[in-house]
Amino acid sequence: MSYVTTSMKGPVAIVTLDRPERMNAISGALLDDLHDALQRANDDPACRVIVLSGAGCAFCAGDDLKEFGEQSASDASIRGHIERIQRIMRDLMFNAKPVVGAVHGFEWMLNCDIVVASDDLVAFFPEMAWGQFVTGGVTHLLPQAIGHQRAMELWLLGERQGAQSLLSMGLVNRVVPRATLLDTALSLAACIAERSETSIARLKRLVTTELSDTFARSLELESAATIDAFADPDAAERVKAFATRKEQAR
Repeated sequence: MSYVTTSMKGPVAIVTLDRPERMNAISGALLDDLHDALQRANDDPACRVIVLSGAGCAFCAGDDLKEFGEQSASDASIRGHIERIQRIMRDLMFNAKPVVGAVHGFEWMLNCDIVVASDDLVAFFPEMAWGQFVTGGVTHLLPQAIGHQRAMELWLLGERQGAQSLLSMGLVNRVVPRATLLDTALSLAACIAERSETSIARLKRLVTTELSDTFARSLELESAATIDAFADPDAAERVKAFATRKEQAR
């Protein structure tokens, strides 16, 4: 069973997280399936643009807390989970194909080239409350996008943000009704696909090359901090308590 589906609409590859029964929460299997799907799209000469979307009511609910025990069993399992997450970030950012995100959540938003958000989006960073740590290069990308103090506010307070708030910060490009989210993303992707493929590849390569050195260091530091957080008994109890409350609320 695959947790990610791929379809083509002309030159646009639609890569869809397809685990709606768990709100597309990140599991090891989903990360592997997503990596495979993105690699196929990036290697496909018929694909000019990638649209990343999520099936069901959520784009991606973040880490699947049911797998926390397995993920935190050892340094090796923690590192393996982090590396899988960071591999997705590289698939999105360091390949030649532009990526349009059709999102209703924070996960991988900052790794897309253009973001279309649904007007009912609610996104936040819960990691500090859980005793966990952000990854995927967020510690580098978010302050660069919105400034140090605003980024620290989002991380430290963990306040829920709506689509219009993210639009005002410059973290999303369009806000549309949920019913038109995918169509809007596909329309933008089709417009991009009409541009010069060579010029777009050069542009993306130039932008990401400038990021590469500092980005690599950020990923190393995030990995170390996340491993420490996973190993913290207090953090483990916080995650378990949150997961229990979340399951009871369903």
